[in-house]
Amino acid sequence: MSSLRTVSNDSVIIHPPGFYIIGFETFHYISVYIIFLAFVYVVTLVFNILLIYIIACDHCLHTPKFLAVVNLAVIDIMLNTSTIPSMLKTFFFMDNFVPFNICLLQMYVYYATASLESYALAILAYDRFIAICFPLRQNLFNTLPIMSCIVGVTWVYSLGRVAYSTAIMTRLSFCSSVRVYSYFCDYAPVFRLACNDYTLQWSVASANSMVTLMAPFTFIILTYISILITVFRMKSVRGRMKALATCIQHIVLVAVFYIPIFSIFLIGLYVRALDPDQRVLSLSLASCIPPCINPIVYSLKTKEIKTRALALVHRMKTSP
Repeated sequence: MSSLRTVSNDSVIIHPPGFYIIGFETFHYISVYIIFLAFVYVVTLVFNILLIYIIACDHCLHTPKFLAVVNLAVIDIMLNTSTIPSMLKTFFFMDNFVPFNICLLQMYVYYATASLESYALAILAYDRFIAICFPLRQNLFNTLPIMSCIVGVTWVYSLGRVAYSTAIMTRLSFCSSVRVYSYFCDYAPVFRLACNDYTLQWSVASANSMVTLMAPFTFIILTYISILITVFRMKSVRGRMKALATCIQHIVLVAVFYIPIFSIFLIGLYVRALDPDQRVLSLSLASCIPPCINPIVYSLKTKEIKTRALALVHRMKTSP
């Protein structure tokens, strides 16, 4: 297949027909892992759709907190849909070729939703912060219109920022290798294949990583410091435990999302002998597992969701 050529500023930009994803070529247990991913994807779809359905159908759950939960559920579905089906296609149909434009689309959807996942956890932290630190002012600081606005701003910002970072990939020329060593059309592994200068893409990727991960994580840490200060000022031990109990599911989600990602990057930074296959495997797990776990944690740990889910199951059993 011949490459596509476009002319810009008197220089020829070479775009290949597509890329070959080769992240798991030497992984011995790839068949077991792919079956596991198929299971993860089914669980992600079923539980997140169920969670959205329960909240949408019950007007008592139309609150800022559950709007934030629905936001996270939608993002979870999109995040795993951006990578797992293509990985299943690669294994089951032995087709690891991704056309150039589809590659950019996958890159865009993945990084936009991964960014939104991080911001969604920060939004949930904001909800807990207002509920515990300013319980008498929730109707002022955390209403449905305010939460809708916060969610909308994160979507507009993330989609716009990632659109720019994806668009500048078209400025790169790919005149040699088109083998992407990752589990999808990953940003850095793709731009490193370019045969012209990719300093801009590297700078944008570095800045985006800081903004996407560190800014929301720092905000979450600050909110929990404020929450702990407020909780330990409470005179009632029962009140303290009740306040902290409402944060458990969110803390679990934050740990599941951030700890694996930070661990992988720190190991890669300080222990450079990390096996490439192990890195790709770890990154794929860190990306695919949180969207699967999030709705389960909220279903099991949130009394309102659990009660309505059990009522739905009971209704299905008793209906003719």
